[in-house]
Amino acid sequence: MLGELQTVAAADRLDLLAAPVAAAIGGIPGSQVVEIDPALADTATLCAAYDLPLDTAANCVVVTGRRGAVERHAACVVLATTRADVNGLVRRRLDARKASFANVDFAVSASGMEYGGITPIGLPDDWLLLVDAAVLATPLVLIGSGLRRSKIVVPGAALGRLPDAEVVDGLGH
Repeated sequence: MLGELQTVAAADRLDLLAAPVAAAIGGIPGSQVVEIDPALADTATLCAAYDLPLDTAANCVVVTGRRGAVERHAACVVLATTRADVNGLVRRRLDARKASFANVDFAVSASGMEYGGITPIGLPDDWLLLVDAAVLATPLVLIGSGLRRSKIVVPGAALGRLPDAEVVDGLGH
């Protein structure tokens, strides 16, 4: 139970996960999933509707960095009470002259996830995965499931153990 949400083992409800998330969720022991009203999927709305503290939710934003003709992509996970430092830390980590939020159509097609539900679990291998250190310090974190109709609940520290995850101090500010 998280706030007013009834959690169940994610492995028991793979139908509530986007395909790439379902394929990767086994790597996160103890992961839970909750079904929600998709109209309430945006973080602030969700937390208000289900009586959840905003600091238990994390957002995953997809960033595209460019240097000349080279594009690189990163997924950045920060607590919902912060914003990712896209034009500073993320841009430098991508070795890019310019960084911005990825085009929605690209993010959806490349991730295999729905807009508003993109999560760090099951992302393309060639994307950089940056996780704010503050997320790891959060006992339980509510994140996207790849679908707008559900959310995943995991220990924050589990996100730092995802394949190729880089824990970054100050990613969220």
